[in-house]
Amino acid sequence: MTESRSQSPRPFSLRAANALARFLHLEAAGGILLIGAAVLAMIFANSALEEVYEGFLELPVQVRVGELDIAKPALLWINDGLMAIFFLLVALEIKREALTGQLAGRSQLVLPLVCATGGVIVPALIFFGLNHGDPEAMRGWAVPTATDIAFALGVLALLGSRVPVGMKLLLSTIAVVDDLIAIVIIALFYSHGLSLTALAWAGAALALMWLLNRRGVTALTPYLLLGVVLWICVLKSGVHATLAGVATGLMIPHVNPRNDIDDEVEHSPLEHLEHALHPWVAFAILPVFAFANAGLALGDLSLEAAFAAVPMGIALGLVVGKPIGIVGAAVSMRALGWARFPEGMDLRAMVGLGVLCGIGFTMSLFIASLGYRDPLNYEAAVLGVLCASVIAAVLGYSWLRIVLPARGRNG
Repeated sequence: MTESRSQSPRPFSLRAANALARFLHLEAAGGILLIGAAVLAMIFANSALEEVYEGFLELPVQVRVGELDIAKPALLWINDGLMAIFFLLVALEIKREALTGQLAGRSQLVLPLVCATGGVIVPALIFFGLNHGDPEAMRGWAVPTATDIAFALGVLALLGSRVPVGMKLLLSTIAVVDDLIAIVIIALFYSHGLSLTALAWAGAALALMWLLNRRGVTALTPYLLLGVVLWICVLKSGVHATLAGVATGLMIPHVNPRNDIDDEVEHSPLEHLEHALHPWVAFAILPVFAFANAGLALGDLSLEAAFAAVPMGIALGLVVGKPIGIVGAAVSMRALGWARFPEGMDLRAMVGLGVLCGIGFTMSLFIASLGYRDPLNYEAAVLGVLCASVIAAVLGYSWLRIVLPARGRNG
């Protein structure tokens, strides 16, 4: 009897809960690494190691196969290449959630969709209000619209058992929708100098992936090889290369209707790839990106520069605009009877969640690198993002520690 009981499968709800715990723990650990990488970048950029740091970013890297020649400095290989893998993972998560996860049901989707939309519109309006007279500065209007899920979940992890599961789920879902909106923004507003020939080849690679999906091909290798071809074509087309990662992720088949994320069951191809990429993205790609993009030299900055329109527009957009947009949307939806707060959350907890969503970092820095070619504007944007992310993290943590009741291990 004992042997039979020990071999009986665990309930699906328990497996899902354990999988969610593993996922959230991974994101939290990644957030800690991000912080460390950003601090290390600041140390390098403001010490005798500055030349070493700049030399690393400008290191020429060339890949040539026949007539194909891709030559970029290390910084652009990180932002165009490694970040394409990050966006591939984002697309996999969005597809899984949309088909069989938190975004599959209309009732589950309404609140995070409206909150994420509010959290994009209000920060953009604040930035516009401070920078609308400067066309060059306005290229960064989307910088304060993004939320960094790794940082935000890392802060929640510091609160331990105080945080209700519903808050973690809502934050994760808002961040997923937020990433989807950011992808659309990048595609529409940060592409330039389009090459129709390269786009045609990209379309052919995408069509082949779609055909493989329709024919029921579940092996990952052909999708990933075509994904590399797609990335090269998109890189040469003028559309930002990271969108190739998004397109590839959306073409990976997901055939497990139960959305099991457990080592004891057979995964769909999408889940296999998602699990394989998670540690690489969380513990390598994003920290490398943070190290390459957060190195702001503080020696030449003045108090006047810190309060200029670009950094202030970004900082206020993230610290003030994000919570106003998210909390305002949530309260409106509840007042209209169209959605309710997750279990364990009241208005005060929702305010704390909104403040945490002001941690922009990864996606904000990435959009800043796309929007600003002028180093001065880019450095101003980095300053705004870093200051806002630190303020949002400290305020969000402090507020939630006050308003969330302490819970026992079982409570």
